[in-house]
This record gives sequence, C-alpha cells and structure tokens, in this order.
Amino acid sequence: MIFLESRLQPLNGNRRMGNPESGGFPVQASNSFSQADRLWMQHAVSLAARAEQEGEVPVGAVVVRDGAVLGEGCNRTISHSDPSAHAEILALRQAGEHCGNYRLPGCTLYVTLEPCCMCAGAMIHARLQRVVYGAADPKTGAAGGVFHLLTDARHNQVPQVSGGCLAAECSDQLKQFFRRRRMQQT
Repeated sequence: MIFLESRLQPLNGNRRMGNPESGGFPVQASNSFSQADRLWMQHAVSLAARAEQEGEVPVGAVVVRDGAVLGEGCNRTISHSDPSAHAEILALRQAGEHCGNYRLPGCTLYVTLEPCCMCAGAMIHARLQRVVYGAADPKTGAAGGVFHLLTDARHNQVPQVSGGCLAAECSDQLKQFFRRRRMQQT
C-alpha cells in the first residue's frame, strides 16, 4: 500500500477514475516503477528544487521521449506574473517548440505533484502517451485526487497515468517548503 500526501490517502493497485457514467481509466499506483521512471522523476525533483530556490512553489516537470528530454520546467508563476506558468505547462511548451508540434505522441511527462485541471487539459491536448506524478494533490489534483479530468474516458485520447513515483520525496519537498513559508510569516 502506498500513502500519498499529508492526508495519508491509500492508493492501492488500480483505481477506477473518471466519470462513473463514462467508465474512466485506471490510475496505476505502483511501487514497481522502472529505474528510468525513478531517474526522470529525480530530475523533476531537482527542477522543483530550482523553483524553490527562486521563491516559487517547488514543482518540477520533464517531458521525455525515447530516453531524451524534449522539455522541462519548474513553477514560474510568481517570477513570470503568469498564473499559467506551472512546471507542466512550461515543459509542454518547450517540448512542443523542440518538436515543432503541439502534439507529443509517444511522450511521457514526469511531474512531482499531481496535475491541476489546467495542466491536465494541456496534457490531453498534447496527446501524451503517459503521465507519471509523484505526490498526490488532495486539494486540486485532476488525476483522481479531486477531479478525474486526466483519466476521463470521454476524451478522444487518454494518457496512461501512474501516481506515486518517489511520492515520499516529492511530498516531503512540498511539505517542508510550506512549513518554512508559514514560519517566515509568523
């Protein structure tokens, strides 16, 4: 059993996600991620650390195809004064520019935090093959944490979603950031 985020939500095997009427697709929760998955998620964690050093919420993302990085990003909402400058969006933009196409078939996006609705929508439009996230987001997660947007069967194309890769490390990074921020405000 894997526990994600501070609310200790168990994520057992496959969870059925999506609108109940539409069937939904499973979110894979596994402690058997490949070595490559762990390495790419570790890269996303290092990108998240870069965001934190710059005063941003520590979230990092990387888009990979055939073992090569096509795009990467970390949160830049504050420094860019842009509410859409999430790590995932920046990584998708960079990957699209690299490929010369907004569609990114065969790509995997690794992100340290379960995507929000905005990012999930962009991932669907990019036609990613796979999304791997670290920590679950019980407040705004769109891969089953709160919303089921990323896994809704009504989309023309639905990526395979795997949650919990380096979950403890990703969750701890976020918890420590917010703990320090609260201490600075008092």
